[in-house]
Amino acid sequence: MTVVARRRAPARSVLLDKWLEAVPVFRLSDSAEDGALTFLGDDGTRWRVLPAPGERLPGTFDQDVYVELMRRYQEGGAPGDGLVTFTLHAFLRSMGRRVDGRTYEQLRGALTRLERTSIEYTRTSGHDGPSETRRTSIVSVAAVERRRLSERDQLPLFPTVTTPDPGIARVTIAPLIREHLAGQDSIAISVQTYLALQSPVARRLYRLVEVARADDMVAWRVSLDRLREQLPLIQRFPSHLQRVLHPAHMMLEAAGVLRGATFRQQQREWFVDYVVAPRGPRRGED
Repeated sequence: MTVVARRRAPARSVLLDKWLEAVPVFRLSDSAEDGALTFLGDDGTRWRVLPAPGERLPGTFDQDVYVELMRRYQEGGAPGDGLVTFTLHAFLRSMGRRVDGRTYEQLRGALTRLERTSIEYTRTSGHDGPSETRRTSIVSVAAVERRRLSERDQLPLFPTVTTPDPGIARVTIAPLIREHLAGQDSIAISVQTYLALQSPVARRLYRLVEVARADDMVAWRVSLDRLREQLPLIQRFPSHLQRVLHPAHMMLEAAGVLRGATFRQQQREWFVDYVVAPRGPRRGED
C-alpha cells in the first residue's frame, strides 16, 4: 500500500479501548517525571505504567498522538495487522499542530514512548485464585523511515521545516487493543469535540466521561481522590483539585458532553457528581 493512500472521508468519531481508558496511562504534563504510575482498577486488576529506562512517561502531547493514531487505524478499516502508515507532516496537521522541526521531534519521541512504555496488569482468578501478570503497550512497533528521493521535491513547499527529511512512520497498534476493539469493548469520542477542548485535563476527563456513558451511567459520582488517580493529577488537596477541574468542567459543559458537575463533601470525603449529557450531535457539530 502506498503512503498516499486512497482518500477516505474523515472519521467524525474514534473508537478507543474502554478497558485501557480507565487506566492513567498519560501524565497530564510533559515533565520529566520518570516514576511508574500504579493503579487499582474497579475490577481488581492491578496496573503499573512503566517508562523505558532513561525515558519519561507519556504526557499530554502523547495522549493526543494516541487518539490520532486510533483515528487513523479506524479510518484505515482496522487492518488485521494493525499497521498504520502516514507522513509526519500529515499527522501533525491532523492534530492541529504547527509543522516544524520541533514538532517533528516531538512526534518521533511520542511514538517511541508509546512503543517502549510498558503497561503491566495483574489479574486474580476468583477470591483466592492464582494471579497472572501480563504486559502490553499501546504500540507494538513504531518505525520512522526517510522519505524516498522521488518525494523530496515536495520539501521546498514547507520552508519552516528545519530537518532535511520529515519521514514516514509505520506504526502497529498493539494486538490487545485491536482485540478489545474487535470485541466492541470500546468507547466512542468525537474528534471535533476532543480537539476543541483546550485543556489536557478536559481531554482526558472527556474520555473518562465516555467510559461512564458506555456503562449506561447518566449520573456518575466519583470520589475526588479516585478521580485524581484516574486522570491522574499531581494535586492532592481538595481545594487545589477543584481549581484544576473547574475549567475542564466548564469546557465539557460548553461542548455538550456534561450537563453539570458539582463538588460535594460527605463527612471528610469529597466527591464530584457528574450529569452526563445525552448522546447526540455536540454543539458546533452537524
